[in-house]
Amino acid sequence: MSRQIYVQAQSDHIESLSKATPISAIEELVWNALDADAKEVKVDVVTNALGAVEGVRISDDGTGIDVLKADSTFGSLGGSWKRGATETPGAHRRLHGRQGRGRFKAFAIGGCVEWRTTARIGGELLSYVLRGEIERPGVFELDAVREPGPATGTEVYISNVRANSDVLLNASETVQSLAAKFALYLKSYPDVRIYFNGLPVTPIIVQKRETVYKLRLGNGGEAKLEIIEWRRKFVGSGRLVFAGPDGFQLHEQPAGVRSGGVSFTAYLVSPRFPALAAENALVMDELNPEVRQYIDEAHKVIKAHFVALGGALTAGKIAAWAAEGSYPFDPDDESKDRERFDRLAIELSGRMDSLGDMSAAERGIVFKLLKRAMQTQKRGGLKEFLK
Repeated sequence: MSRQIYVQAQSDHIESLSKATPISAIEELVWNALDADAKEVKVDVVTNALGAVEGVRISDDGTGIDVLKADSTFGSLGGSWKRGATETPGAHRRLHGRQGRGRFKAFAIGGCVEWRTTARIGGELLSYVLRGEIERPGVFELDAVREPGPATGTEVYISNVRANSDVLLNASETVQSLAAKFALYLKSYPDVRIYFNGLPVTPIIVQKRETVYKLRLGNGGEAKLEIIEWRRKFVGSGRLVFAGPDGFQLHEQPAGVRSGGVSFTAYLVSPRFPALAAENALVMDELNPEVRQYIDEAHKVIKAHFVALGGALTAGKIAAWAAEGSYPFDPDDESKDRERFDRLAIELSGRMDSLGDMSAAERGIVFKLLKRAMQTQKRGGLKEFLK
């Protein structure tokens, strides 16, 4: 069997979906696998001899793509089978996709996408290949495979990669970003496993600290606020995420709170949020009175959290610097100069990631230069130093 499937949507609409970032494309493809009842999803970046990205492979052990529904699955943008469903058919996990758009985000990584899938249909395993190219965004080629795979599942292979896909070579940052995105889902479904280049995507490994608060609103509403501080900084941190009690993320926005350089994600969880999401109230943010109450209360708690944390971190860092001999003041010094230096040194440590990786001697040199710049502030020395 070999035939073509035509997408019922304008090409420019499909192309606009393909302009997502590589990491958001990975997230969507992982969600597609999870929505297919996958228990294990593996994301692997394939590199060439020069170390550049040659391709990206996302494989899963889910139920596969039903060949009999290929026209509706790939042929109608916004016509996903998931639209009328709320949970996966096998494991009964919460569904993520509704609009059938995720598959087109694969083109954000590369110009050629191939789905190799095996599904159980009519009591037997059937395998086939679907191919698409960004040059022909409205057409997919469907071919049957004579020898079916040994088990159900799907492998998506993306080639002809775009130059910006090299960001995926930073495995630690990519794992951190994926862990933040799937944190609550993985906690809700502990039997699910996600891997990136063999590294487990789990918040337990990449998080530094987790703190949970209970929020009570004046209107009687309640929510749980879970603040996870990450070990590494990554693009997309500092977000406030709305989620239902099942861990399904419904909406997110900038947290809008200074964290003193700490990378974090704040998860606001309430059984009320699925209903608000269905009413499109969450996307209105502060324009909706009820949602604004949740946001305001969350802001207060997050701010108080980092104010308290900042004091503890400052004291701890200064004590460590003094113990190693890099701190340029006597610990008993109570002068204004020392107080000012402490504030600047903490600010510098938040801006300068490499400061923590330096030796004590190197850090001591930096602190001496900072102290000298502070003393010559009138001549612009401090301003230039902190640039």
